[in-house]
Amino acid sequence: MPPVLGLALVFLYPLVLLVQQSFTPLEGGTSVQPYVDVFADPAFREALGTTVWLAVGATVGCLVLGFVLALVIAFVPFPGAKAVARFVDVFLSFPSFLITLALLFVYGTVGMANGMWTDVTGAASGPFQFLTTPWGVLLAEITYFTPFVMRPLLAAFSQIDTAQIEAASSLGAKAPRIVRQIILPEALPALAAGGSLVLIMCLNEFGIVLFTGAKGVTTLPMLVYSKAILESDWTAACVVAVVNVVISVSLYGLYRVVSRRVGA
Repeated sequence: MPPVLGLALVFLYPLVLLVQQSFTPLEGGTSVQPYVDVFADPAFREALGTTVWLAVGATVGCLVLGFVLALVIAFVPFPGAKAVARFVDVFLSFPSFLITLALLFVYGTVGMANGMWTDVTGAASGPFQFLTTPWGVLLAEITYFTPFVMRPLLAAFSQIDTAQIEAASSLGAKAPRIVRQIILPEALPALAAGGSLVLIMCLNEFGIVLFTGAKGVTTLPMLVYSKAILESDWTAACVVAVVNVVISVSLYGLYRVVSRRVGA
């Protein structure tokens, strides 16, 4: 009972208040009109579309990049491979805004890359302006979330029997075929777990979008912030927050159902 009561106090009770506020118009009472108003708002539909495509794009990028990097670390011998694997664990503890700031220092408007360009060419500004666009947000999310895919992949690769790889190699199988027929099937559950985690985290990411300062990039978490803090429209903010929660929980439930059916 104590853990259940603690969970109810710190999580379930605020969640109930959030849902309750989302059905409370400014004039009082209980109504679904706040949901009708928010769903009819073009800003909400644009934020929903931006959130989905950024989350899906970042997830695909993290899966591809994470698989390649984990494959190199696990199966390509090079000095410092263990140190790199440990760094992946440390990277997971970094806050998202720290990675964004690092990218700003390198590719920002007054970052090192643009500074070197202006010093060499004498131009007024450098060519690297993509961090303030949706592509900059996508790059920052892929950079930050890729280790969340690599960690379960490295754990899965450590369980693969290297004798299978050696036997396939001795029978003349090339590296692409070994990856496709031996390594990839063993890595699919880890890819699914890492990809699902990244997808849900990208749907709820706030710090990266805020710190990049991307103009015209409004996601659902950013819309909650603007509705609550900038416009003081708490009911609309709660509606958007409830939608964000429903999407995340639905995706998690879908992942659990699919993973259970495939025996992952």
